[in-house]
Amino acid sequence: MEQFLSIHQGAVVGTLTMFDRIIFKGYLTRLFMGKAFEVFLSKQGVLLKNFGAYVEQTTAELKTDVKKLAQQAGRPYVYLDSAVTKAKGRSKEDLARSIAEADGITDGLICILATVETCSSFGVRKNPTTQKLAIERQRRKCLHFYFYYFDAEFGFLPIRLQSWFPFTIQVYVNGREWLGRELARAGIPAERYENAFLQIADLAAAQALGDHFAHREWPRVLDALARRVNPKLALVENAGFGTYYWVIDQCEIATDVMFHDRARLLDILPDLLQGALLAFSAQDVLRFLGRKLHGNFQAEVTSDLKKRPEGWRVKHFLAGNSLKMYDKFSVLRIEATINNSREFKVLQVTGDERRWVPMSKGVANMWRYYQVALQANQRYLNALANVQLKGEAVRELDDLCRSQTKDGKRFAKFNPVAPADAKLFAAAMAGEHLLNGFRNNDLCARLYDGPSADPTEANRRCARVSRLIAKLRGHRLVAKVKGSRLYRVTARGYRILSAALGYRLHQFPEAFQAA
Repeated sequence: MEQFLSIHQGAVVGTLTMFDRIIFKGYLTRLFMGKAFEVFLSKQGVLLKNFGAYVEQTTAELKTDVKKLAQQAGRPYVYLDSAVTKAKGRSKEDLARSIAEADGITDGLICILATVETCSSFGVRKNPTTQKLAIERQRRKCLHFYFYYFDAEFGFLPIRLQSWFPFTIQVYVNGREWLGRELARAGIPAERYENAFLQIADLAAAQALGDHFAHREWPRVLDALARRVNPKLALVENAGFGTYYWVIDQCEIATDVMFHDRARLLDILPDLLQGALLAFSAQDVLRFLGRKLHGNFQAEVTSDLKKRPEGWRVKHFLAGNSLKMYDKFSVLRIEATINNSREFKVLQVTGDERRWVPMSKGVANMWRYYQVALQANQRYLNALANVQLKGEAVRELDDLCRSQTKDGKRFAKFNPVAPADAKLFAAAMAGEHLLNGFRNNDLCARLYDGPSADPTEANRRCARVSRLIAKLRGHRLVAKVKGSRLYRVTARGYRILSAALGYRLHQFPEAFQAA
């Protein structure tokens, strides 16, 4: 990452690495082991033949409790009789936000949405071998509750609760929403655009907060949220089957490179997107995500470029995980998304033994998620430092081919591949002019085959060359030496004129022959 920042240090404000979107899931895992659920039913005095009636009653009680929660908060409980998804052009989140905006809700419960969706639950079936009833795991449909809060700590907070045993729960947390509230509490000014920070007054303090986020006692935080929405959790805990086991179902960790303004980002963004798509090989993507190519490697690596309403993004996929790059106004975002945690290793310490093992999804590995994603983002940025930036050259070429106005005077455009202009460029850059510069007569000697015997023609030539020198000055390719009649090619002029001559004499003929 330091290589990229050193190259673009004049355009970059700073960087911030932070969790973005995180989806936590909670499972009452002690109900899953062996005949644990049968034991739980037994403790409730429920026979297997009465399983259906018991769980339906429990779900009905939970539904009543959830409606009461909405009623006590004075917020709506809305049943959705059809799926509301982004694929259909709208989402439950959009609906909740519209309710909050319409009702002016900025704190507490916004609404509760209920809808029927598929889930993993328990059922009772007769064992064909023993001819006895037995509990089995099965897929089914049941009611799910979507709680939407404006939380004092996490901001907009959706929680999804399954109404049927085993009450699986899902919590969505946005790390940058949390950071924004923490910065406000600390009195640190920050400029924000959607889910990105364009500028932060104290970047070091913001980064320290981001690092702390990964070290929080997440089981305790998530348990508190679960108790807020699931009154039946106490039933399971009192029966001795513990609380939720929390996992990171999916998370995004993004490194934001904040530019001074959008124009400076757009100067390099097209080249970065093209380089990331065309220059980065499958082996590079493996390296970014901490993997090595070997003979037994079987996963698929893909890369694609997509145009979105808000801009372009390039994305690389590997074994369920991904790396992507996109822009958020004046922010260049490199984002690692981890779905398949077992692609990464975590250090396991057992007594005196220390070994690297595949990483599980448990929230105990939150810091390791952050670490491997940060390393992936840094490798990606360092690779971007080697991308050849062509945007500046294209802009300079465009300027050369446009007329320019200086001090109210208009100067005609150049044609870099025209013989006359190429001859002028070569004359201005002649080696003997490097030390002292050139005069009108010096260019005349190079632009014309010999001196003119006719005084009128000589004056005409001198006037024409004067106009050409003025044109070169108007395009900022040459500058007058102070206190003399000499002119020198500027540093910008050397870059542009040499590039134009090189293209006409070398690149174009080579490309023509290869075509």
